[in-house]
Amino acid sequence: MQNKAFIIAIDGPAASGKGTLARNLASHYNFHHLDTGLTYRAVAKALIDQGLALDDEAIAARVAQELDLKGLDRTVLSAHEIGEAASKVAVMPEVRRALVEAQRKFAENLPGTVLDGRDIGTVVCPDAPVKLYITASAEVRAERRFNEMRAKNTDADYNEILDDLKRRDERDMNRSASPLKPASDAHLIDTSKMDIEAAFLEAKKLIDAALRS
Repeated sequence: MQNKAFIIAIDGPAASGKGTLARNLASHYNFHHLDTGLTYRAVAKALIDQGLALDDEAIAARVAQELDLKGLDRTVLSAHEIGEAASKVAVMPEVRRALVEAQRKFAENLPGTVLDGRDIGTVVCPDAPVKLYITASAEVRAERRFNEMRAKNTDADYNEILDDLKRRDERDMNRSASPLKPASDAHLIDTSKMDIEAAFLEAKKLIDAALRS
């Protein structure tokens, strides 16, 4: 009987397709799924809702320690202003420490888990048997985000989105705590010219091979 969870760690920048891929893989393998980015957004939302400062690390860390990872509402937490706030909270070492601990506990759920974020393969689950780094050019990612917003009848400006993505990439890749980068043993999947089905099939081949071994 399996007594250890099989972990699939997925990292990559915003709008690379990693979230959709992670959800599809979790559904296919009947694994638990956690979008770790939502945990930072949930902390940011709690701070905003309570009228607390976004730059007070001690308060943000306390909120992070009390966060329940069940029932994170993607629709609510996807709001742009929450994403901006989350990017500021995510650079705080104490917040990251609290959330990484919670994410590691989640990763132990049987029979397996899929975690996606920016430091899963490097920090949260460095021993995961499958590590994927999903990327795409900033221009392609901006176009995807633009089309998503237009589909929801939300005002969108491509150049603003592109600039925003580049700023977030800069923050995530250059922060001192757990910067965004592929793990040394991660499999790179560039989705710039690849649809989600092709990315899924490529990821599935790697995961199936790891499960067999």
